[in-house]
Amino acid sequence: MFKTTEESQVTMTQLMLPSHSNFSGKIHGGFILSLMDQIAFACASRHSRNYCVTASVNKVDFLNPIEVGELVTLKASVNYTGKTSMVIGVRIESENIQTGEKKHCNSSYFTMVAKDKHGNNVQVPGIILDTKNKVRRYARSIARQEQAKNRSSEFRTSEFKMELYLDSLKDQNAKIELIDN
Repeated sequence: MFKTTEESQVTMTQLMLPSHSNFSGKIHGGFILSLMDQIAFACASRHSRNYCVTASVNKVDFLNPIEVGELVTLKASVNYTGKTSMVIGVRIESENIQTGEKKHCNSSYFTMVAKDKHGNNVQVPGIILDTKNKVRRYARSIARQEQAKNRSSEFRTSEFKMELYLDSLKDQNAKIELIDN
């Protein structure tokens, strides 16, 4: 079975309140992460028609601060479908209600896994790629998966080759004083 991405897209808008702010008066990043996880869950669950869990979050960069009193809009869409998992793209924009100015605050990718009522992984519908942009997003998800595999294996304790990295550490804010080899 295949579905269009539009069938599962979710948009959520919320007013940012003082209770959502951190000590500097900006909206707390943890609060935004919670909203992102909620919308990724809603989108993945809508697509799969099952309960979904977060398996990983790829690259969370806070691009612009969000102010108290702004409206925050989160948009989620399925970018990739595997057998039991989905990559959900989440985009966040804030809007100053008084000026109408909008800022892109964050884009991130959540890998969600569909579960049955017993907690077992279940197959998810595929997605129909009907635009060049959807093909791009799908291909980018595959590339991100490959990058993650390479990144994790290269730095495993059993695989790590320290001598390959010593030159790159020379100009860093670190001092190497090895006690053991």
